[in-house]
Amino acid sequence: MATSAQAKKKSARTPSGRKRARQNVKLNAANSAMRSRFRTAVKSVRKAIAGGDKAAAQEAFKAATPVLDSIARKGLFHPNKAARDKSRLSAALKAMAA
Repeated sequence: MATSAQAKKKSARTPSGRKRARQNVKLNAANSAMRSRFRTAVKSVRKAIAGGDKAAAQEAFKAATPVLDSIARKGLFHPNKAARDKSRLSAALKAMAA
């Protein structure tokens, strides 16, 4: 169904509309890549925590923190979401030590 809906989509008529469509394609690709980096970073920390290797989990958390910060700074996610995710990962690391 999604393909038929996309096929019926009209193309932009004005030059500014065509430019905007080109920009949207580039921005969508960039946002998708950043979102993927975010998910991968969080997943690697969770996997290290589940594995029980504290040193690897801390390294993964250290690597994930700048990724979360940059995504919040660029406006892909709300800053509170990045802070919440960092907080939860940090709490999981601390719980691992106990």
